[in-house]
Amino acid sequence: MRPSVLGSAMRPSANPLVSRISLFSRPSHSSRRCLSHQATPAPAPTPTPAPTPAQPSRPISQLLKWKPEQNVDHVVVHGYVRSVRGLKAWRFVSLGDGSSLDPLQAVIESGLAEGLTVGAAVRLTGSWVASPGHAQSHELQVREVKVLGPSDAKTFPIQKKYQTPEYLRTIPHLRPRTPLNALLLRLRSEAVTSLTQFFARQDFVQTHPPIITSSDCEGAGEVFTLNPASDPAEQPDKEPAADPQESFFRSKKYLTVSTQLHLEALAQSVGNVWTLSPVFRAEQSDTSRHLSEFYMLEAEMSFVDDMNSVMDLAENMLRQLGTDLYQSDTVKSLLTRTPHFGQDLAPAEEVARRWEGLMQPDWPRITYTEAIDILKQHEDKFEQKPVWGAGLQSEHEKFIASTVGKDRPVFVTNYPRDIKAFYMRPTQESGSQDSSRVTVDCFDLLVPELCEIAGGSMREHQLEPLLDIMTRQGIIKSPSETASENDSGNGLQWYADLRRWGCPPHGGFGLGFDRLLSYLSGVQTVRDIVSFPRWYGRCDC
Repeated sequence: MRPSVLGSAMRPSANPLVSRISLFSRPSHSSRRCLSHQATPAPAPTPTPAPTPAQPSRPISQLLKWKPEQNVDHVVVHGYVRSVRGLKAWRFVSLGDGSSLDPLQAVIESGLAEGLTVGAAVRLTGSWVASPGHAQSHELQVREVKVLGPSDAKTFPIQKKYQTPEYLRTIPHLRPRTPLNALLLRLRSEAVTSLTQFFARQDFVQTHPPIITSSDCEGAGEVFTLNPASDPAEQPDKEPAADPQESFFRSKKYLTVSTQLHLEALAQSVGNVWTLSPVFRAEQSDTSRHLSEFYMLEAEMSFVDDMNSVMDLAENMLRQLGTDLYQSDTVKSLLTRTPHFGQDLAPAEEVARRWEGLMQPDWPRITYTEAIDILKQHEDKFEQKPVWGAGLQSEHEKFIASTVGKDRPVFVTNYPRDIKAFYMRPTQESGSQDSSRVTVDCFDLLVPELCEIAGGSMREHQLEPLLDIMTRQGIIKSPSETASENDSGNGLQWYADLRRWGCPPHGGFGLGFDRLLSYLSGVQTVRDIVSFPRWYGRCDC
């Protein structure tokens, strides 16, 4: 018999594993450890059906919940080795599949453990039995080992010891194998599922807008220009192109910074629409909130004339997301993690408050002007003084989110027109004769600590006002200017055309999906919430 030391020897390790589990449940007739010839699984505190031949595959997270009263023979586990500890006669192996922060504990005779090194892909077959230790209620006592993919533990980059987020960003192809990063992938997946179900219940149509566009949606010029590496015009038997950069599409094209404009076109066809798509910004920003490639959730509502309806949609969507996921195993793991797994995250208590704030009703809504008035009462606290007509700085947004919203998100509405995008509808009741004081029907959604995670507006749906502002901002040519037949300005004439034929009042919003996940997980930077982050100066893998 092996020593009863598993409780101390098998504490969870930080080393990664990814595994698949095949469980074939049948009574153990030959093992001396069996308590009877009929192994009948007992209900777990959290109801988890016992594995059966009809259910041959289960994640480790479910297996760890399974606490049968008697031993179960022939349990097959596929996975990666996180750690190996040994005594003279026994090896204690930790396995995991990314479905749980906690590993599965396997006990193996030393003679069978050859090739079981950190990072190795293995198949273990044995009996699921009660553990004499305290780390877990059950363990796998292994009788057969198959190394499916060997690993050199000496060169494997992911080690049991603490490794900084900065280092892990240098190996993004291996970083998901760490337990915490696997958990973040599960959080992303579950969030996508929740959001998809929410919009389906609201009768929104999910769409796939283009990634390659003819224009800069926001007009800020922070776009990536498309340039094919091999252009047909440069083939030896053809005349060289006058401008190789423009030859493929016959004019400059870009990676999209937002799918909003195309969503507006689709909304005029099928009604309310939404998408979750990658977008690209050529911002030279080196902050914890900015990436060059990230995912944006965008929604557009047709036949809507009140911005409150758009804000209601965003609020209800996020509240439902919180309700759906708060009791999930993934979020519970985030909130009950050990310091070993959470030393680079916001404190668990803070993360719990964020989830609870998301689920609270009636989020505060204040105007930009009201926000400026609040900030001016405390302007000695800020490096940059709040001024009407200027954008809110990060320190301003954090103050508003914490003082007005407490733990709840806050909507700030009706920003000055001069600091917002051309397509936003002017506020009807502003009543200001001073053009510099005109506001637009728009909002930013602020959350404590992280600041802005979403923004939306009513769109200008009337042709003449839209043409006027697009012309004044140089987005399209004025009628007095002569353009060639193929000249379409910066490619936004089609957007103006949407107003020529049956354009109803409409509005929508965009949500930074990666920022939201960063906020809800406690991850301090979006670079660590994205599997393969790209930002100014870095694009690995």
